[in-house]
Parts: sequence; structure tokens; C-alpha cells
Amino acid sequence: MRAVTPPFVHRIRVRYHECDAQGIVFNAHHFAYFDITLTELWREAFGSYEALVGAGSDVVVVDAAATFKASPRFDDLIDVEMTIARLGGSSMTSEFAERRDGELLVTGRMVHVFVDPATMTKQQIPDEVRERLAPWTR
Repeated sequence: MRAVTPPFVHRIRVRYHECDAQGIVFNAHHFAYFDITLTELWREAFGSYEALVGAGSDVVVVDAAATFKASPRFDDLIDVEMTIARLGGSSMTSEFAERRDGELLVTGRMVHVFVDPATMTKQQIPDEVRERLAPWTR
């Protein structure tokens, strides 16, 4: 039996300017929350996003989706959980869950393709990158 992979978790406080006329987080900001969380995972796994790029790998988004279940509001503390659901040959599928005090608010999914930062052409995920992402990969 395989152990359950713990998600990477980053806490975000909702800022006033992220809220819409209804007083809830405007939908597009959730993708920014996902990206912020991914950036923090890069920091944990590689030291920084720049270190990943300096080692010869970058990523570009090719697909993104979100499902809204409840509404975060101004000044809420949101735990954004990220799990790498799949590392393919050149792509990474990540799943996200935003929670406020344990309540599930938003789920999301993003697919990134690894590219050579100099040419922006698709590349295979390097073995070292796979190893460093393993703690959060299902």
C-alpha cells in the first residue's frame, strides 16, 4: 500500500483589492493564488524559481481550470494545498484545493509543460527535477 502524499500548503491572506463588487474573491485571482503556491513550492524544492530556470528548465501553462464551492472574502486566511497529480514526459499536472479553517472553497487544476528557457521549446522533465518534486507527487 502506497502512503498518501502530503500536499504542499501555502497560506494566503485575501487582500481588499482582490475582492469584487459582491465582496468575494474575484474568480481570476484564484489562478494567481495557484501560481503563488507553485512559486513557493519551487522555493522549497529548488531554492527559488530562478534556480530552476538557471538549471535549464522553465514551465508554461497549457491548461487551467477551477471549480468554486464557497466564497473566500476580504481578510480570510486561505490555505492553498497543491499536489502534483502527474509528472509525464514533459508535462506536470497539479491539483489545488483552497481551504478556510478546513472548509473547501475552491478546487483547481493546472497543466504545465517544461521548456528550455533559452528556446522555449518543449523538453523532457530532467531526472533531478523529478527527484526534487517527488515529495509532493502522487
